[in-house]
Amino acid sequence: MDCRHALIETGGDIAKAIEFLKKQSLFKAQKKSERVVKQGFVETYIHTGGRIGAMIELNCESDFVARTDVFKELAHNIAMQIAAQEPLCISQDKMPADSDVPPEVACLLLQPFIKSPEMTIQDLINQAIAKTGENIKINRFARFELGQAEARVAGV
Repeated sequence: MDCRHALIETGGDIAKAIEFLKKQSLFKAQKKSERVVKQGFVETYIHTGGRIGAMIELNCESDFVARTDVFKELAHNIAMQIAAQEPLCISQDKMPADSDVPPEVACLLLQPFIKSPEMTIQDLINQAIAKTGENIKINRFARFELGQAEARVAGV
């Protein structure tokens, strides 16, 4: 029904309808952004060959949503993103002051999604918020690589 409504609103223009839907997802996400997230899911991802791994704590408002396929798939995709892209922090406000790495590379939420580069990780989360109706936040993550002395850990 959302797609139908977007097409009606944009006069049948598919490109404009896609933008309309993105704005609707962002609006829904912003409305829910202040809600407390105490439930969630811990997801791990081990890259083929076992040399790189990632772990993420993804939180939502209820245990019901944490058990949905939408939420589990989101957690898996973000863990895979962390393993592939080596972010330094979750968001730009948590970026190290002495970092010379561009925010789009260093901040997980600003990185282009590896499976669909036209959208960011924040866009991916906003879509899940629109689908589930609950606030979703990344609490922390860790990335491990064989041969490195320390794991990269970011979050609260």
